[in-house]
Amino acid sequence: MRPLRAFHAFVTFQAVVTLCLLGGALLVPGEAAANNYDRLGHGRLLTNDLLGDGHDRWRTGSAAASFVWSREWQGRAPDRPGQLLELRLNAEIIAPENLRRPVPGDRPLANALSLGLHTHFNIEATEIALGGDLVATGSQTALTDVQRTIHNVVDGTDPSLPVRRAQIGDDLFPTAVAEAGQEYRLGGPVRLRPFVEGRLGAETLLRLGADMVIGSLGEGGLMVRDPVTGQRYRTIPGDGRGLSFVLGADIAHVEDSEFLPKSRGYRLTDARTRVRAGAHWQADGGTELFYGLTWLDKEFKAQREGQFVGSVRLGIKF
Repeated sequence: MRPLRAFHAFVTFQAVVTLCLLGGALLVPGEAAANNYDRLGHGRLLTNDLLGDGHDRWRTGSAAASFVWSREWQGRAPDRPGQLLELRLNAEIIAPENLRRPVPGDRPLANALSLGLHTHFNIEATEIALGGDLVATGSQTALTDVQRTIHNVVDGTDPSLPVRRAQIGDDLFPTAVAEAGQEYRLGGPVRLRPFVEGRLGAETLLRLGADMVIGSLGEGGLMVRDPVTGQRYRTIPGDGRGLSFVLGADIAHVEDSEFLPKSRGYRLTDARTRVRAGAHWQADGGTELFYGLTWLDKEFKAQREGQFVGSVRLGIKF
């Protein structure tokens, strides 16, 4: 059963990302070209707990995709906001630990689909990312329908009717996102990037953390952060080749979460911690492979334990 469920997870979120890629290719280029923006690249990342600890629960699966245009790119973000734009799309399914008979107090099923516009720029040595997302929740996202359709093919577990009835309902949440970070070279191929991030909307939080890269990953390119794991993925290809390793950790104070509504009696944990590691391989021809493993701390008081999720990106150039 596990191989079938893993295959289902991969196909489900690959389909979501493919739709995101098509949307990004069709929605923006005409207007971007009219304003002298050049399309510089795109990035994507698939995350699923079946690629981590092998379970199907809580932050069970997500897909992130980004498309970048810029008026001025010379191996780093410009010095002014608005000159480099990122169209960001994210899809996520959040689930209770048991999809058929969850224990009382476990988190509700939640589907989230978001579309946002962000700008990247530098203030001296500080890298800034500012933007906003519109986050849609509930059955209107159709993510559960996609999941159930594929489950019917691979004999997976569907959420029960009570679980679906108790899911986070249809709504729209405008969400502001800001991140500031600065990179320091520690000697040789080792770089450390402390950062601070704030979110206000679907989840309201303040996060502090750092990422370390051992190797050439990201040099001369643009990396953006996956909202679920904190793993950073490439959107503008850089000069890096060969094997690179990444390490990172952060901690957040979460003031409010629409996925764990206080009106239903959920009590958020005092701090939300993430610890991550990964390896990225880039060939001379452009083919690349990334796998990352992230530990996610408990997000609400009644959650039994943390979880491991795995993230992958595969890009093949012929």
